[in-house]
Amino acid sequence: MNKLKILFNGILKENPTFVLVLGMCPTLGVTTSAFNGFGMGVATTFVLLMSNALISLLKNFIPDKVRIPAFIVVIATFVSIVDLLIQGFVPALGESLGLFIPLIVVNCIVLGRAEAFASKNTVFDSMLDGIGMGLGFTLSLTVIGAIREILGSGSIFGYTFLPASANILVFVLAPGAFFVLGFVMAFIRHLQKSNEH
Repeated sequence: MNKLKILFNGILKENPTFVLVLGMCPTLGVTTSAFNGFGMGVATTFVLLMSNALISLLKNFIPDKVRIPAFIVVIATFVSIVDLLIQGFVPALGESLGLFIPLIVVNCIVLGRAEAFASKNTVFDSMLDGIGMGLGFTLSLTVIGAIREILGSGSIFGYTFLPASANILVFVLAPGAFFVLGFVMAFIRHLQKSNEH
């Protein structure tokens, strides 16, 4: 398979959030700001990259009967590392993301890529897949977070540029995440159908 195709597959064609509709829990839960979305995306990308590489490396040594538990142990190891790094270097982000960082362990994007790709492909291809899926997830979380932050708080990455009177409160609340996700997904589907014709 073409290396660039593997890399860009997760960003555009099989974007985990907008196309595959995976990882909805963190997508809806942490995207109250662009910074939170970006931070969650980067953390997930790190876990995807490292777990895909290690699972691909160990795939021939893991018995079929314990394949999924073994994958979860590998993923949990990298989630613990990223959680400690965030707590040590970006504690404000750690507070904002809270429980969603440990929940990366059970994120269906990470486990799904381990099962569907890393367990069947080379280490390098698995790393490219992890980076591509991670970048696609980061992009989608950042876009949703940015839209919600602009409409709900009149700011972007914490820089306010609209008066408080222009803020639409619903976008910083839970329903705002559903509205933004729905409209962005509809827009992307519209673009995909336009390109097909």
